Amino acid sequence: MDRQGAYGGPDSDAKVLSTWHPAQGRRDSVRSAFNDGQDEWVLVDGTPASCTQLGLHHVFRDRGPIDLVVSGPNYGRNTTALFALSSGTLGAALEGAVNGYRSIALSFAFDSQDHDIDIITEAAKLSVRLVEKFAREWAEDVHVYSINVPVRKGVSNNKILYTEMIQNKWSSGSSYREVPAGESDAAANAEERKIRENEHTNGDSNATAKNSPKHRTFKWAPHFQDVKISVENAGSGDGYEVSQGNVSVTPLRANFWPLPQYKGEIKLNSSVDMMDDSVHRAQRTLSAVIDYPDSYVQPLIESALQQIANLQTERMTSLSFLATPTSPVLQIRAYEDIDFEHALANPSTSLVCAYAIRKALIRKHYLSNTVSTWLVKHPASLLASSFKACTHFELDYAEFLDEALVDAWDLNESMARNADNPSVESHEWWILKPGMSDGGNGIRLFCSLQQLQEIFEGWEEDEPDEDEDEDEAVEKANQPFTSDGDTTDGPGGAMTSQLRHFIAQPYIQDPLIFRSYGQRKFHIRTYVVAVGALRIYVYKEMLALFASTPYVPPSADTQSLELAGHLTNTCFQHESTKDDSVHRFWELHTERTDNWQEKIFADICAITGEVFEAAAREQMVHFQTLPNAFEVFGVDFLVDSNLNVWLLELNAYPDFKQTGKDLQDVVIGGLFRQVLQVAVQPFFTHSQEATHPGTERLPLVRSVDLGRR
Repeated sequence: MDRQGAYGGPDSDAKVLSTWHPAQGRRDSVRSAFNDGQDEWVLVDGTPASCTQLGLHHVFRDRGPIDLVVSGPNYGRNTTALFALSSGTLGAALEGAVNGYRSIALSFAFDSQDHDIDIITEAAKLSVRLVEKFAREWAEDVHVYSINVPVRKGVSNNKILYTEMIQNKWSSGSSYREVPAGESDAAANAEERKIRENEHTNGDSNATAKNSPKHRTFKWAPHFQDVKISVENAGSGDGYEVSQGNVSVTPLRANFWPLPQYKGEIKLNSSVDMMDDSVHRAQRTLSAVIDYPDSYVQPLIESALQQIANLQTERMTSLSFLATPTSPVLQIRAYEDIDFEHALANPSTSLVCAYAIRKALIRKHYLSNTVSTWLVKHPASLLASSFKACTHFELDYAEFLDEALVDAWDLNESMARNADNPSVESHEWWILKPGMSDGGNGIRLFCSLQQLQEIFEGWEEDEPDEDEDEDEAVEKANQPFTSDGDTTDGPGGAMTSQLRHFIAQPYIQDPLIFRSYGQRKFHIRTYVVAVGALRIYVYKEMLALFASTPYVPPSADTQSLELAGHLTNTCFQHESTKDDSVHRFWELHTERTDNWQEKIFADICAITGEVFEAAAREQMVHFQTLPNAFEVFGVDFLVDSNLNVWLLELNAYPDFKQTGKDLQDVVIGGLFRQVLQVAVQPFFTHSQEATHPGTERLPLVRSVDLGRR
């Protein structure tokens, strides 16, 4: 009976019997029914509340997070306290509420046993729209909405009203009558249905019983005139409005408390189409593996994750704890720890914080090739005037330098011009960068073949003996520089045999400098967010990273070749100088009075979009975008004295610590709050803003359609 759900709670011996497929006319086990892709329902030998428990925690747990429990539509009204307190439909909804889920009890109030399919369809469509409205706009103090829809022609044109539940009681004696032996439960069920359908039905309490004293049978047969009179006398409330043909919505708490503050008519937005299960989820439960390889960033990500709207986050340490492989999960962890196989196998539910392959951008020699390839097909691209063409070569030992530079035409011609030019001040300088290093390691300046030869020979002098441990050698190669350009353990800072790929790039000798910052060179660190396949966002909160000493143009004078004035990477600097080396770009106080910052930011946005599109379209082997991935890159730019913006390099998993403690939350914390807003929330909520237009702080600068969904 329907009443079991309200009074009995979950049945202690509830059983899932089977699933029924009307198309095949057969019953299957639950497992096979779920695997064959057909529509199904589950038959439960228990109460309506048992259905809720089994559905939430057992039968459908592999379907992903459940957003809403909808109990019904019940065949018959559940208005006024007399019917509501005996309602299994409400009992199932209340069971969902006490399990922490938003729940709706939906009941159809029939006036006749003659059922017109068009009228029922109209009531059903109206009910769907109403359920979806509450799913989108759920009031936090409501546990259950009890909705009663009159099944009448034109109901979609009638009012939808917040109502209180009418408090009434039986006043005509017993609500049961004794029945003759042999009357079936089906007859009793039909009687209850008739009572809930028609307000003019009354039970006969004076019926004569013919059962023996030992075996007596009773059926529910209330004097419905009691309910009818209470409804008419109320003049308002759920039962009254339904009797007038209006839809009744009663907000409830799971302890049967009403919420009288909800009053008035409910308006449905006719422009909002009925949704399917992929848009406007009321709330999703998201499993998250958050283990970023930087203690500076980890708490910022955790804090940002808690602020995502419409997502309830459940932290876990491993994907092995997922309820099912298809459960929604977010991975923000070290690159080598990301389970890319899981992401590839579950493209609609698994989101990762990095692309598997992006060498076309983050490796210096690959980046050079990306730009040069793009310019062959797009010679008018702005990359032609914002990226210095590179010469890249491979070298194992200094003695083979001549062979390595055989095809380096531009570099050889430049060094030849310098050799013929007696004016050192007008020499063309180059910057040498190991293709696989970071943190300023291995960077050198040169203008002649002799200087370049001496650089490699100097590194070889510091290479380990054959019996030295290789791990120690690699560690030594990546030690940071001191202020004089040496490593803390020696003068090399790199080893030719370990850093095989190199690029040589024309050095920008006239950087933008300001008297107010001690005539020091600076570069701009910009954080760029790539999302899916492919949208590019640029974080407006940029940093100006200054060198530790005043800038002096390079010359043959050994003293002027100190790298401290040329390298702006804070990894290169002593702790004592870092506090004065990091500044917010938009808060720089300079002697300029023009809109130089706005001009630079606009150029940075354009260059960033162009280089990502170049990599995505022309280097598909070395930059493989995924619809279910996003990544934060640290992109460095240099501005010359004419306000020309030059792209230097891109870094995956950038060093956020260089921002410092003072700017930790406002810059980096703000970054990850924006990232989760544009990259994570739309993916898991399947919102209409899946292609997020960006925000004021994180604008969208380029959208590239690569045909990957």
